Amino acid sequence: MTTIDTVIVPEYVLQFVKGAERSILINGKREESSSGEFFDNYDPGTGQVIGRLARGNAADIDRAVRSAKRAFDSGWRDLKPGARARCLLSLAELVDENLEELATLETLDNGKPITESMYIDLAMTAEVFRYYGGWCTKFGGGVLPVSPAIGTAFAYTRQEPLGVIGAIVPWNFPALLLSWKLGPALAAGNTVVVKPSELTSLSTLRLAELALDAGFPPGVVNVVTGLGAEAGQALAEHHGVAKVTFTGSTATGRKILAASVGNLKQVTLELGGKSPNIIFADADLDTAVQGALLGIFMNQGQVCCAGSRAYVEESIYDTFIDKLNSAAAGIHLGHGLAEGSDMGPLVSATQQRRVLDFIGSGTAEGATLVCGGGTPEGDGYFVNPTIFTDVDDKMTIAQEEIFGPVLSVLAFKGENDVIARANASRYGLAAGIWTENLRRAHTVAAALQAGTVWINAYNMIDPAMPFGGYKESGFGRDLGADAMHAYTQTKAVWVGLD
Repeated sequence: MTTIDTVIVPEYVLQFVKGAERSILINGKREESSSGEFFDNYDPGTGQVIGRLARGNAADIDRAVRSAKRAFDSGWRDLKPGARARCLLSLAELVDENLEELATLETLDNGKPITESMYIDLAMTAEVFRYYGGWCTKFGGGVLPVSPAIGTAFAYTRQEPLGVIGAIVPWNFPALLLSWKLGPALAAGNTVVVKPSELTSLSTLRLAELALDAGFPPGVVNVVTGLGAEAGQALAEHHGVAKVTFTGSTATGRKILAASVGNLKQVTLELGGKSPNIIFADADLDTAVQGALLGIFMNQGQVCCAGSRAYVEESIYDTFIDKLNSAAAGIHLGHGLAEGSDMGPLVSATQQRRVLDFIGSGTAEGATLVCGGGTPEGDGYFVNPTIFTDVDDKMTIAQEEIFGPVLSVLAFKGENDVIARANASRYGLAAGIWTENLRRAHTVAAALQAGTVWINAYNMIDPAMPFGGYKESGFGRDLGADAMHAYTQTKAVWVGLD
């Protein structure tokens, strides 16, 4: 075992990190970048450099796309559905078998507590692969009853794979969100080139190796590490890519959409959010408090659907704040691999500065800081759990996606008031509702402009349920049957019978 500060990391994990300089995986082989350049990989819990990754560029993306196209044309697209299913199911089993290693890599890269990495992120990653393994033998076209104007015919449809998929994966849930893209893309018969975030590439590289062990032919899954402006841009622009799927910020999503127009490739964008979490006076307050904490402090608030705007009915506002503040005080910050850590660091120094700037704007614009607002002593990119009250809807902290552990609490008077204010955002990814009134729950859920609405719950995710946003939170859906359709195209076939 080797120690990073006071945190013990298994030696085999450190050896994988050290070997990540050859972090471009093309046609089943790990390579350095074509330029021979590297960039540093940091542990956000200590701020230390723990390794180097290959700085892939447009030339590496081109090699990866060509490799994926060869694999697509040489048999993967036509492989029997049962064979594709066995590959995905085998990959799910390998994720389960290597859960601790993958979770440790995830926490070293992202900073989140190992309990989140292991029991939420990687456990669900395996379930996503297992779910889409089941779709391989159950997804296809159908026979349609047609009445052509001329003659008679037998008509059917085929669902065919698109080709090479470019998957650009963010840093907040690297392994899990990779599975959201790989699962349906591979189940449908596509091949994939992955550009992981430059901040969190380790679990992606290990998963790509496990995909080879699971039986996926070389070239079906390729990985190019590198910077977004270089490797990511090249992938979005490449004419050999049939579709780009991206999860990340709305600003970057716009750039990817613009880059895709060269060959009119398909695009799925799951972007930012400023999700309202609405607590009515008749809610179970203790449960709602825990839901509000989970909604904003899970993964240090670095969640696209984070419930960063808590709307609390006026009659319970003060009581709710007291309970919320008391519960937040019990959150223990620490390195993600340290025992007892409830919340880890933010992913980078840049992200830490960004979040602290937003906190400063909240104070400057007149919001009341109830708790947090700064950083604890010591190394790493930590920000204390932060709660603001007396927030106005027009304040920066109520409008902009902070992507950190910062909660704005706003009072509301009734259903119509809170619906209008919750919808007064350019985002529409998710929302939460806490009430014991069945009519109210469904009425408000229908009125909210959000792709996902949780009632008396928050952050529930399942492979069978589609996930995506309204408005500037993007378009298209990950997960569920919707994603299978998103990675295929429909062909209509007519057979004349006269």
